[in-house]
Amino acid sequence: MKHVEVGPDGARMGYVELDGNGPTLVYLHGLGSCSVAYFARSATEPGLVGRHILMLDFLGFGLSDRPATFGYTPENHADAVARALDSLGVVGADVIAHSMGGGVGVILADRRPDLVARLVLAEPSLHPTPRPLVEQFTEEEFVRTGFGLRLADAGPTWAATMRLADPVAMYRSELGLGPTMPVLDEVLLGLPMPCAIVEGELSGWLAGDPSIRAAGISVHVVPDAGHTMMLDNPVGFAAAVVAALGAPVR
Repeated sequence: MKHVEVGPDGARMGYVELDGNGPTLVYLHGLGSCSVAYFARSATEPGLVGRHILMLDFLGFGLSDRPATFGYTPENHADAVARALDSLGVVGADVIAHSMGGGVGVILADRRPDLVARLVLAEPSLHPTPRPLVEQFTEEEFVRTGFGLRLADAGPTWAATMRLADPVAMYRSELGLGPTMPVLDEVLLGLPMPCAIVEGELSGWLAGDPSIRAAGISVHVVPDAGHTMMLDNPVGFAAAVVAALGAPVR
């Protein structure tokens, strides 16, 4: 594990780096997750192994710092990732982003297209959704009691990494996916770089969003997998990512 300063107050973002060739492959995790736990297994598969890889943990999650003055909105996370990549000298990366990280990836690609050459989104958060498990609490109440209830509701797999999250970061990040979240569907469709979607076969994530397919964005399905497709079927997820990176430009 390495760290790079991204602020505020000298806060450092943790990341795992694998040496390799070709454009850098940057992984961005979802809410309550951390990148190495979710992506390390699939990154060892053909087509990905041997690449230069950065698995980043958002501020407040995994082994990154937890600055109390950070807002933890999708925009805040995107700007922190941009600062990390700037400090590490990364440009033109292939970005693989899951769930909340997918929304962050879209914002990153929109604000800093120099950093993103290709964008692969695994069931990304693209528009506001209700967040009843945090909206019922104030931040102080969530830290005191709500975080424990959220862990109990998460199930063993998600809770394994959510336990590493700072409760304040968890609260603010999840609220940031609620009513105040920017609608990113049109932003995604307007991005200048090649983009692709990866979907778990058991999720049906795209069923209610035909505009993605209609826009000509390639969609790649991971067999026998749900939302946490990189854990459910890491070999299938890796194959879908490789296919997505090689898909024709829309």
